Amino acid sequence: QVQLVESGGGLVQPGGSLRLSCAASGSIFSINAMGWYRQAPGKQRELVAGITSGGSTNYADSVKGRFTISRDNANNTVYLQMNSLKPEDTAVYYCNADILRSAWARRDYWGQGTQVTVSS
Repeated sequence: QVQLVESGGGLVQPGGSLRLSCAASGSIFSINAMGWYRQAPGKQRELVAGITSGGSTNYADSVKGRFTISRDNANNTVYLQMNSLKPEDTAVYYCNADILRSAWARRDYWGQGTQVTVSS
């Protein structure tokens, strides 16, 4: 079994920072891309940032220059550093990973979500 466990969410004032972490554990052969998505109330889930196993990154236009995604391949962990947070960043943030449990068993996994609230 494979699990993604997120941490680091919380309440922060506008302009503040938070760092999210997501650790993958279980029977893992290798991990391809990892990413962070978010879903605000009444809105669809959207991609925030993604990172390949080689370190290439992509970001939603709304977070470029403020958020940074990184990963620690040795520990199967992905991070999201969020700076200059805005009220519109308020959402549940989900970790996602494309994981191979063997050379032939590949699927997407999701974390349970962590709440980020930006408010004064």
